[in-house]
Amino acid sequence: MNIQRFTAPTSREAMAKARNTFGDSAVILSTRSTPDGFEVMAAAEESLANLATSAPPTGRAPQAIRTRPAAPTSGSDAAADSVEADTEALAMSTLSFQEYVRERMLRKRRGEASEDTAQAELPGPAAAAARGAEPIQVPVKRVNAPAARMISPMPAPIRTRAVVNPSWEDSKPSQPERSNTNQQVAVELSALKEMIEERFNTLAWLGSSKQNPIQSQLMLKMIRAGFSPSISRAVLERVPADSGAPEAMRWLMDVITRNLKVAAPGSGLVDEGGVIALIGATGVGKTTSAAKLAAQCVQQFGAGSVGLITLDTYRVSGYEQLRAYGRMLGVVAHQAHDRAALKDLLSLLANKRMVIIDTAGLGQRDQRIQDMLDVLDVPKVKKVLVVNAGAHGDTLDDVFAAFKASSLHGVVLSKVDEAVKLGPALDALMRHQVMLRGVANGQRVPEDWQHGDASALVRLSMGTEGKSAYDPLSTDMGFYFSQASTRGIDLGASHV
Repeated sequence: MNIQRFTAPTSREAMAKARNTFGDSAVILSTRSTPDGFEVMAAAEESLANLATSAPPTGRAPQAIRTRPAAPTSGSDAAADSVEADTEALAMSTLSFQEYVRERMLRKRRGEASEDTAQAELPGPAAAAARGAEPIQVPVKRVNAPAARMISPMPAPIRTRAVVNPSWEDSKPSQPERSNTNQQVAVELSALKEMIEERFNTLAWLGSSKQNPIQSQLMLKMIRAGFSPSISRAVLERVPADSGAPEAMRWLMDVITRNLKVAAPGSGLVDEGGVIALIGATGVGKTTSAAKLAAQCVQQFGAGSVGLITLDTYRVSGYEQLRAYGRMLGVVAHQAHDRAALKDLLSLLANKRMVIIDTAGLGQRDQRIQDMLDVLDVPKVKKVLVVNAGAHGDTLDDVFAAFKASSLHGVVLSKVDEAVKLGPALDALMRHQVMLRGVANGQRVPEDWQHGDASALVRLSMGTEGKSAYDPLSTDMGFYFSQASTRGIDLGASHV
């Protein structure tokens, strides 16, 4: 007898496997739910028929399962009709088949109980012979066969496993859903941790503000001025403990002034001379700064001491703007398209005291920055970065990183008149340790150009009034600071 076991995640798939193996004549012998899925035992109808035909005679026909204790009908025909009627009524779905088996087993037990009561009145050997001659017959089901007929009674019983209650495994959540739940719990725990840290930081700030109110007020003033928390902590950790509020404020401004690198008087760009290339992001005022430097050199040394070159071949009328400034000053402006042309022009203008190279404005994330720096990689060319004084601190950090602050000759701080807060610009200059070569505070040529004055810039930055919606309150300072740490900010012992 060819009986096979089929296992699948669902009962539908297990039935389909049985049908694919045995065809439409597949007979389902048993079903159950296992940890691996849903298990179905099935066989072909022909194998069951062969088994029933080849069975040895037993002397008497096997007796079918009694469905009711009463009903004095004609033996096996009545049992077969009852099974067929139940099969047609239930349509033999998976769950109805299991209910049918339970119902048949219940009827069998009731019949056996009544039969035992009846046989108790018979002599002992007759009752034993009657009980031993009744094999248990299991009802089977055919797949995709309407009005299926049950197999004829078999002489030998087919033993099946106990029927288990249906487990609703199709409705259980899948593994990805459990993993999503775990991820959600992890996110909530992380948010709870951050909230606890913020509360403790706030409490720590409130405690330190009560113990040292002068330091707390200076910290709040620096944050409102636009300085970063790292610079503020690095400076205020060294505030003298015995100083009053005015002395602490003067000490703070002196420390910032000493750490701001500014060119010494008499060593500005015009005084140094040489070949100067102005680089920077779009719209920071490179062409205007070039015109101001050229005008100062013309005033001091004459029109023949200046040479103007532009590499701006991207912007519309970029060359015409520099040429217009040159006509006003009596200086000829030249245009170079590549590195070879730049070298030729530098050789042509080698006798000039000062040669100013104007470049195209490129954003700090533009990939063409490296190409422009390669063009300017010429001996004796000093790269000066022009930055917007009103830019955000993070933007200034990106600009310094993109234009390689370590290789710069200096920085020109432009649009100082438009900046609301100078703290971010001064903070970036201190952290990147670059030299301030000049300050542009307007559009007039050459009047709106000043030599860098560290003390004046620090006073201007600390004079910002805290009336902006972006300024923190004293109660918000706990969210800015956790532990007091310099985090790699080296000011030097001689500066404090």
